[in-house]
Amino acid sequence: MASQRVFKTVAALTNAAANILNGAITSLAGPVGWTAIQPRLTLKHMRAVNKTAASHTITLYIGLTGGSAAGTEFAWNAYTIPANSYVDWYGSMPLESTDFLTGLADAATSVTINLEYEGGFQ
Repeated sequence: MASQRVFKTVAALTNAAANILNGAITSLAGPVGWTAIQPRLTLKHMRAVNKTAASHTITLYIGLTGGSAAGTEFAWNAYTIPANSYVDWYGSMPLESTDFLTGLADAATSVTINLEYEGGFQ
């Protein structure tokens, strides 16, 4: 049976693609009597908050670390968030240990992203 736990993360987006979320464990060495496996995360809710008095655009990607390659757009592709407002995403997106949720805004630290996700071993 899978064991899941709910987590929350908050990060400020910059104007260059940066890692927001990845569940990889860098070393699986150490356990005796069982084999450690990589966790799986399931993204459930995202809120992007524009905390300024001007509109800003954001784009989120799922792909390589720090990446923003065309074709890996996941949510809010160049989406404009009005001044002092927010946008929500609800769903169930599984993220393997090799998946990185990355993103950027058109102005550094103007948009904050809040994530709610489940994580566990399956």
